[in-house]
Amino acid sequence: MKVVCGVKVGNMKDRDEEKRGKVDIVDFPVKQVGPEDVKIKVGYCSICGSDPHIVGGAFGLEPPFGLGHEMSGVIVELGERAKIRGLKVGDRVGGNFLRYCGTCYNCVTGNQQFCEHVGNEPCMAEYVVWHESQVVKLPEGISLLRGCMLEPLSIGVRVMDKANMKVGSRVLVSGGGPIGLIICQLFKKFGATVLTLSEPNEERCKIAESLGVDYTINPITEDLVQRGMEITRGLGYDVIIEVSGVPSAAESVIKLAAKYATVLYTAMFPTGYNLPLNLYEYCYSKEVTITGTYCSHYNFERAAQLLPEMDFGAFIGEEQIFDIDDCEAAFAAHLSGKYPKIVIRCNRIEGE
Repeated sequence: MKVVCGVKVGNMKDRDEEKRGKVDIVDFPVKQVGPEDVKIKVGYCSICGSDPHIVGGAFGLEPPFGLGHEMSGVIVELGERAKIRGLKVGDRVGGNFLRYCGTCYNCVTGNQQFCEHVGNEPCMAEYVVWHESQVVKLPEGISLLRGCMLEPLSIGVRVMDKANMKVGSRVLVSGGGPIGLIICQLFKKFGATVLTLSEPNEERCKIAESLGVDYTINPITEDLVQRGMEITRGLGYDVIIEVSGVPSAAESVIKLAAKYATVLYTAMFPTGYNLPLNLYEYCYSKEVTITGTYCSHYNFERAAQLLPEMDFGAFIGEEQIFDIDDCEAAFAAHLSGKYPKIVIRCNRIEGE
């Protein structure tokens, strides 16, 4: 079967990611269906912001390695014991690309995202075979194209779980990519006030405003801290989410933390980056909670229930969809920054 992979073109230690790797189609065998497994014919897999970094060697994987985790598709085969979830052939599904062992220390203490034996099957492929526990049926009326946003939405749900959000909280989101725009929608639904997006791309700011964001700040042409303090009348923000992955943004947004604020770093930052932090100011005099997220775990059912409530109109227009054989062009379009989301069509499925 066809799988979109990162393939080696140069020295993986090169500082320039484009010289380290590129994407191409590699032929891999389809995994055998075990007794508790579900075979899924993949309809769509969207490109995550982390995928180009992985291609460039961010995790040190040995090429060729499969890519993709934001997937939707149709069940084509079930193992003989895959009956607990009530799934059947023909169901439209998404789910968690990570397979947890369920028995290691982290799994049994409720921290499955740190599973010691986690499995991961690439989803930019014609087929995936998942354990039944990973699979979530899409709500009635949700298309496969919309369904591939389930995994990004699960990141938003994970953020909300950790944000210490209260109705009326002042909220700042830094970064207007797909996750940032999803998070803005969720905060608006939860009753955020003076909901603010820090984002230099004017088009993404317009999208955010259409989704209910109250204020947008261009951190390149405006003083983010000064403007944020004006908006919050000198109080700062109760909740700050950093999803741009830009080190300068990581340092700026924390200066806008109110007393007792929660600052959540969700983006993938360079592995060698260290955040300058005055512990007296933030951890003593303000009692700020500084934390982060690492993947989603066991919130996909809740995310699926939210799918019909979300606006993805700006995310997945027809010109943002590429067939699997055009994966190189798809990644180029993603890296151009022109579109909030690029989607790879792995199979043309009847009725979609």
